Amino acid sequence: MTPDVLKEMCLSFAGAREEFPFGEATSVFKVAGKMFALSSLTSRPLQVSLKCDPDLAVALRARYPGITGGYHLNKRHWNTVVLDGSVPTALVAEMIEDSYDLVVAGMSKRQQEKLGWAALRQER
Repeated sequence: MTPDVLKEMCLSFAGAREEFPFGEATSVFKVAGKMFALSSLTSRPLQVSLKCDPDLAVALRARYPGITGGYHLNKRHWNTVVLDGSVPTALVAEMIEDSYDLVVAGMSKRQQEKLGWAALRQER
């Protein structure tokens, strides 16, 4: 996966924004001011840290060596994924969406409605 594809995936969700609170080398993808993805888009190999359900996080780490506990993050709730092809792109896309959904699920109903998230969740 390329940095451009990762960035495009992260910004494809309603209200998603890219910010640089840790300097211009680290992209932080947020929704309503809350982080759902973190990546140094210039690192080789490319990596992204994503929020994850704790039980699923453990299962994914056991199955894929390219998925580890979140680097410099709460390892119970965050995974870091090496994007070198060892983790299927479809799974990475699903993990990005799950991370976004976990963050939005913790927001008020009003914020969720503003993002159109509640309606989208009902359609799925």
